[in-house]
Amino acid sequence: MTEDVATREQLVDAAYAEHGPALRAFCLHATRDPQLADDIVQEVLLRAWRSPQGLDPERGPVRAWLFTVARHLLIDRARARSARPIEVSAEGTTGPVAPDDVDRALERWQIIDALGQLSKAHRAVLIQLYYLDHSVAEAAQVLDVPPGTVKSRAYYALRAMRLTLQEAGATP
Repeated sequence: MTEDVATREQLVDAAYAEHGPALRAFCLHATRDPQLADDIVQEVLLRAWRSPQGLDPERGPVRAWLFTVARHLLIDRARARSARPIEVSAEGTTGPVAPDDVDRALERWQIIDALGQLSKAHRAVLIQLYYLDHSVAEAAQVLDVPPGTVKSRAYYALRAMRLTLQEAGATP
């Protein structure tokens, strides 16, 4: 029994020394995951240890047998993944990781609604300053009012919008 184990170990060690790097490269190319490739190579070597007749050169090329076992393991893995749903861990999840587009759309609707409740003059000032990114001087020129008027309208418009959004339940 001890000789059998020692012989198996020698055969597996020799096979790994000769074909291990190529076998790992094959598995890495197929999986694109170094850890998974190492796991498959380890499983191939375990199967070689369990069935040392595959490592017998008289039965055929050792490399072909190793790569065939690896190919079968890769196929089995792909079939298993497609047969069951992806497992997701619930640990550490408290909510969406990225901002939700629905939330952003709702915020936009609230802002548009609040803008609609402003007077035409106040709405025009906010559009010039915040949406068109004009300076106070540029907004004053476009609206044909003094810069001081643009500043005061912007102040009162923002104040009115804040109140409207607070009444709607949106946080400022």
